[in-house]
Amino acid sequence: MSTPCVLDLTGGGPEPEALEPVAAHLRAGGLIAYPTETVYGFGGLCTPDAVERVRALKRRAEDRPLLVVLRSAEDAAGLAWNRAARELASVFWPGAVWLVLADPRGAFPTGVRSPEGTVAVRVSPHPLVAALLERVRAPLTSTSANAPGEPPARSAGEALRAAERLGAGDEMLVVDGGPLPPSGPSTIVDCSREVPLVLREGTVPTSRLRCVLPTLHAR
Repeated sequence: MSTPCVLDLTGGGPEPEALEPVAAHLRAGGLIAYPTETVYGFGGLCTPDAVERVRALKRRAEDRPLLVVLRSAEDAAGLAWNRAARELASVFWPGAVWLVLADPRGAFPTGVRSPEGTVAVRVSPHPLVAALLERVRAPLTSTSANAPGEPPARSAGEALRAAERLGAGDEMLVVDGGPLPPSGPSTIVDCSREVPLVLREGTVPTSRLRCVLPTLHAR
């Protein structure tokens, strides 16, 4: 049985040439485990096949879509950007804030687009993620690198063990960007509503978001 491979990119900054094996793996439909500014995540390109493979790996319920990491807001130009979303993105991106936006034209595939027709997107400040997105020039899906019921991975070794427990083979490439410090989860804001709603408060608190949108609601 094949096992996931590990690519060590801990030696300095993410040089474009060093990222080409990762980009080629993604373009061929492969999946990756990769570091973000919070935890390691599993993902692939936003193609129907790669989305379904990530969802099957994580045993994701139909009503729990994957998240999407962008190079910039322009990568999600097909989504419905209202004033609230634009203002939050201008202040908190790159950063740990997901914005849930309506996808009226079906710009993203099922499994990323929710049953309600929305997609959660953000721009990551992690230099490896930013460099990889520039290399592939396409959005990546994101979900925490862990088996159900286990804590998210904070190192490549933990991500590798989680991938193996979930049954991943050589379709998974683990990108070792080094261990991550303890961090809270990302914040999620639903901007598809008339009044934006904080669905999950994380490392960016609601109080900071209200400096930009005073009328923001929270659960």
